[in-house]
Amino acid sequence: MKAQQALETQPAEKPIFVEAEKLINRMEEMTRSVAHRAYEFFEERGRRFGSELDDWFRAESELMRYVPTTLKEGDQQFTFQAEVPGFKAEEIKISAEPKMLIIEGESEQSTEEKSDKVVFSERRTNHFCRSFSLPAEIDPAKVTANLKNGLLEITLPKVPVRQPVGVEIKTV
Repeated sequence: MKAQQALETQPAEKPIFVEAEKLINRMEEMTRSVAHRAYEFFEERGRRFGSELDDWFRAESELMRYVPTTLKEGDQQFTFQAEVPGFKAEEIKISAEPKMLIIEGESEQSTEEKSDKVVFSERRTNHFCRSFSLPAEIDPAKVTANLKNGLLEITLPKVPVRQPVGVEIKTV
């Protein structure tokens, strides 16, 4: 029970907010990398058509990490959650636009073991990059994000709906 209480009392970390253009460019790079790897799988299969989507998914799963997400809508805001265990706040970048949310994360882990004759070294990169169209307009300046115990939570305040204004017509 004490271990659970200790986890709950750890302060939430703050991810980095960046301009959408940077993350969009990064998404384009990743898409090109996935396309290149999918084409390599296509070539390995003897350039036979019919399994291109399988090649794409295989390349995507090899190069990028799957991140389960949830988007909840309230009266005043959206709450977005993403499961990103193993990522630190400084490894996650977020961009919020009036109708779009983009999240990206990249972390590297390395292990090295040395003995008299053998050197073992392993390096692993975790990467994800996702974009989400939002069903209503948000105020990007008021977006907040917290990372706690591997759960990224982003609060996206909605822009208040403007009420129509009646206009009086005057005769001249």
